[in-house]
Amino acid sequence: MNQSNKRDDENAKRVEADIAELQMAIAQLERTVAGKLEDEASNAELQEELAIMQDDRSRLALDLDAALARQNALEKSRDEVLRRLESASEGVAAALGAAVAAPVRED
Repeated sequence: MNQSNKRDDENAKRVEADIAELQMAIAQLERTVAGKLEDEASNAELQEELAIMQDDRSRLALDLDAALARQNALEKSRDEVLRRLESASEGVAAALGAAVAAPVRED
């Protein structure tokens, strides 16, 4: 083998090694890109789930506010009913007391 053929063989081997290294780098790049795309898809799903939970939270907050308002209205109604019952009870007691205290008339 002459000198030129040896150089050609060495150059071919270097080129083959460089090509193999380049192919490994490309494969690693493809894996990295695929992983990044999966992460972005997962992130998008998480963002969507977060938006749904925030909507649910807002709806639940509105429901809670409505329930609290209804509770306050019921408590006011209950207090009014109790006040009226107490007033009526006092009126009945006064009427009974007056009837007992009144002299019985015989005609």
